[in-house]
Amino acid sequence: MNRRSLSWFLALVITTLLPLWWLIHPAATWAAMANAQDPPPAHYLCEGEPLIAEVHIGAVDAPGIPNTAAGTVPGAFIVLQWRGVSLQLPRTNNAGIPSYSDGRWWWQALDPGHPDFAQRRGDWENYSCEAQP
Repeated sequence: MNRRSLSWFLALVITTLLPLWWLIHPAATWAAMANAQDPPPAHYLCEGEPLIAEVHIGAVDAPGIPNTAAGTVPGAFIVLQWRGVSLQLPRTNNAGIPSYSDGRWWWQALDPGHPDFAQRRGDWENYSCEAQP
């Protein structure tokens, strides 16, 4: 097979198979499209004061990391508004239930009705939180 024939054959294979990608991997494609929208903010009382938690679905910046639980992917983050402070915490690379931390603040909703919220000040200072309707 000469070089020109090989180039023509490869071009034919690529132009034929590339449009079929959606048929080959439909679950991954549809899952990504379904999770593209941020969920509505959640409201809590933490230490008796209102807290608003807004999860933002991020772009997939490390697809090899298996941490897409609950529809979040690498690059996702959460914004917590509490006591007049707005915290933007990046999604950790921990497997399992999504957790968010900047090294000082920590948020994880293993129990959505009573999420884990803490701050490191030498030792961890844990805040009691309860979901609000």
